[in-house]
Amino acid sequence: MTDVTNTQSFEAEPQLGDYYALMKPRVMQLVVFTAVVGMLAAPVSVHPVIGFASILFLAIGAGASGALNMWWDADIDAVMKRTINRPIPAGKVTPQSAMYLGFALSGLSVMMLALSANLLAGFMLAFTIFFYVVPYTMWLKRSTPQNIVIGGAAGAFPPVIGWVIATGSMALEPWLMFALIFMWTPPHFWALALFMRNDYDDAKVPMLTVTHGRRATRNHILAYTVLLFILAVGTAFSAIGGWIYLATALVLNVLFLKGAYAIWQRDEDMSEADDFAVERKFFRLSLWYLFAHFVAILVEAGLKPFGMGGW
Repeated sequence: MTDVTNTQSFEAEPQLGDYYALMKPRVMQLVVFTAVVGMLAAPVSVHPVIGFASILFLAIGAGASGALNMWWDADIDAVMKRTINRPIPAGKVTPQSAMYLGFALSGLSVMMLALSANLLAGFMLAFTIFFYVVPYTMWLKRSTPQNIVIGGAAGAFPPVIGWVIATGSMALEPWLMFALIFMWTPPHFWALALFMRNDYDDAKVPMLTVTHGRRATRNHILAYTVLLFILAVGTAFSAIGGWIYLATALVLNVLFLKGAYAIWQRDEDMSEADDFAVERKFFRLSLWYLFAHFVAILVEAGLKPFGMGGW
């Protein structure tokens, strides 16, 4: 971590939108969506006011993680084209402000989630923030090519927290949702890394493409996609699955596996000739992949009260 204040001036007053951008709103949307699915898929109904408040505090916790991540990674963000316009490297917010915001929102969100839902949900949110900020952001991201594999666990906890908000306890089903996100994360980010490798080279982030090369990355994408296929389709036969989820999972995972195989077949000359078109297509598909699976889980949960969901 370096102090970007040495190279940036922060003369203008930060706007509200700058602080909102610190919270990584796109990531926050995914957190909220998967947490809502986890909560609604649970076998216990939640009072709408309690559910809304709990998801709101979970979203604030996700935003706190984003702010702390941007504070610590300001030096990396200032180098990478994909992140150079974030609030800190763009000179809109000071690193200190991001740090204070992140810590304040972390404490607020954990305390309020524990009060609005239950202590276990609050504890899990606290652990998720800690895991994302300390083991992943401060350590793994800069030290190992398996950074995104292990760090992906932080993004996989929201549906588990959503389930705990509703039930106050653990079960197999939320961990299947956790595993779905966990196994999806590496091929999703490695596909991005294939056509953004120069960014990671410049920032000295040890992504798999940097440390082991693109060929090894292609092999890993295919291997993880095969495992993801088995997990995603197998989830159809659990309590959160059903015919609708099975049909969705089969179609999406065939397409995903086909895309991963196409990436595996490529070499660097082929990819550079068309500006990594196949890799970019796979990355775009990965954005829809997770969303569609969780929509299917949500639909199955919504149909069960009418005797139509599940098996």
